[in-house]
Amino acid sequence: MTVSDTNAKAAVEQRIRRYEGTLLGLSHRIHANPELGFEEHRASEWIADELRGGGFEVQHGCYGLPTAVRATIGSGPVHVGICAEYDALPEIGHACGHNIIAAAGVGAALGLAEGVDELGLTVTLLGTPAEEGGGGKILMLERGAFDGLHAAMMVHPAAVEMAAMPGTAVSQFEVAYTGKPAHAGAYPELGVNAADAMLIAQVAIGQLRQQTRGADRIQGIVTDAGTAVNVIPDTASGRWIVRSDTAEALATLTARVKRCFEAGALATGCTMSITPNGPNYADLRPDTTLLARYRANAEALGRIFPDLPDGLAGAATDMGNVSHVVPTIHPMLGLDCHPAVNHQPEFADACVGPAADRAVIDGAIAMAWTAVDFAEQHPSHPH
Repeated sequence: MTVSDTNAKAAVEQRIRRYEGTLLGLSHRIHANPELGFEEHRASEWIADELRGGGFEVQHGCYGLPTAVRATIGSGPVHVGICAEYDALPEIGHACGHNIIAAAGVGAALGLAEGVDELGLTVTLLGTPAEEGGGGKILMLERGAFDGLHAAMMVHPAAVEMAAMPGTAVSQFEVAYTGKPAHAGAYPELGVNAADAMLIAQVAIGQLRQQTRGADRIQGIVTDAGTAVNVIPDTASGRWIVRSDTAEALATLTARVKRCFEAGALATGCTMSITPNGPNYADLRPDTTLLARYRANAEALGRIFPDLPDGLAGAATDMGNVSHVVPTIHPMLGLDCHPAVNHQPEFADACVGPAADRAVIDGAIAMAWTAVDFAEQHPSHPH
């Protein structure tokens, strides 16, 4: 690191710490006002307002998505994108900590803004709606939001610190069976039982799990299976998610799962439909060089990366799709809250408080420092 790099990083950190009250207020406000995917009207407006105030050129409601944000500043040759998520989960609110992601992203962008041209950077914050199943980043990627970026980054809270989240590929779909109603006591032979079709499919999936790979996951819920106990159910439906470690393995596994649903239809005589419930998420492929820079910067802030066992089960993120196109990182900020983990009410509680607040500021600084490193070492930088 050169002396100029050291000075640049110190200035970036000072600016972020100057915004600390604003950033923590934003995190707490988003946490207290959870909004579901594609409905994050308040959160996206709050983010847009903060960046307008920081001198960014802001578009709110872009790429055909009313709650997407694009905020850009600078004219340097190295273009870095910072992603901010802000959608919540049904019933359990910010149990994945997207309030921390949003505030840290805004903090990194504001920290870089004042000296952006001197750093050789152009900085774009992308506010990306509906990560929790809606695939907001995938839609924005398809519509050009990530075009021209040399790198994309974000941070995400978790129970423990991780440089690289094991991000899986995911397909998600809805299954619906249609049969024929009949009086269950007097004329059962006249009915075609849609609930039985769903049950047969679930039994087949249970058997299939014996022959799946360690990285594979099949999960689902039944959302409809009849309304009266004395009527043969003529409809049944459910929502399902299939996960694997690569897009190629996912395609193979999804085809096998769908055959289980076809078996339910065949055995009962029902008709069946399978409808995608959002775009497929690709596996996350972090850029190793960018990730090493981030980890060194996070450790310089005192963050500790514990040794974790190999083969950890992963979650899915639409940042995975971005990582197949743009050099990307998606590190995890530990909140030291184990056994509470993501998507639990207890984790939502952990996403406000001292550890969460520190994660916002540390995440913002570590990302901003990584952008400084990346710009300095990029071939386009005017050294």
